[in-house]
This record gives sequence, structure tokens and C-alpha cells, in this order.
Amino acid sequence: MNFQGAKVPNLPKGVNQYRPVTDYMTKEVISFSPDQSISDAMDIFLEHKISGAPVVDANEKIVGVLSEIDCLRIMVDEAYHNLHHGKITVSQYMSNNVTTISMDMDVLDCAQKFLRTHYRRFPVVDVHGKLKGQVSRRDILKATRDLKTSTW
Repeated sequence: MNFQGAKVPNLPKGVNQYRPVTDYMTKEVISFSPDQSISDAMDIFLEHKISGAPVVDANEKIVGVLSEIDCLRIMVDEAYHNLHHGKITVSQYMSNNVTTISMDMDVLDCAQKFLRTHYRRFPVVDVHGKLKGQVSRRDILKATRDLKTSTW
């Protein structure tokens, strides 16, 4: 098959020409525990200049995600309910509905998933649901650039 003048090999059925997200994901991911204080989590957000992180249990399985937006909700709740965030834990404000991707997902499928959602990053998990990394839109953009230079 010709694509913009470049010869793309015919691959056997079931073989994918796109690289797996594991080739582009960040493997060292900052994560929180459910019982960690929100105050600690906010400090980590600011110190590491990140806007969100997965929440994992003692077995490294993802149980939620905490974002800057979740932390802003705390500020509003404190104002209306006279709470102090020093006693609030991550589990009280994290989002429980976590969209993850598997380690064997390719970058094209991941790009499509980004296009269908508003998420900036996805946690990458193994077959047991354990956190193995994180892939961002920027990681997939890099994969797109690499793909362009090799096939376009």
C-alpha cells in the first residue's frame, strides 16, 4: 500500500505497525495513597509542578485519581462548611472512576482515546491492574512525530 509515496509493508493479520504506549510512557510516576493527607498531596502537586496523579492501594492497584480540580473543591468546601484540609485524606476527594490503558495498547489506539476524552494523561496498568506508568498527550505527540519521520 502506498501512503504519500512511502511504501508501507503489508503486515500479517494481527500484527500492528504502531508501537506500544510502553515505548513512550513515563515509568516513574508520582502517586498517592488513599489515606495520605490532602495537604501533603497539594504540596507534592506544587513541588513537582504536576496537575494530577493516580491513587494506588498497598498492592499498587489504582483506586482513584486526584487532580488540581479535586483540590480546588476542598477550598470551596472549607469556605462553606468550615473544614480544615489538614484532616482531609486523598480518598475523600479523589475521583473513583479511573480510565486506564493497558500496557499492550498501541499509540494509535491511545491517540483515539485521547480524542474521545478530555483527559491529559492515562495511567498505564498491567493485566492485574497494577500501575506501571503513565502516558500523556505529549507522549503520544512524540510518538506521532516519530511515526511521521519513519513512514511519511
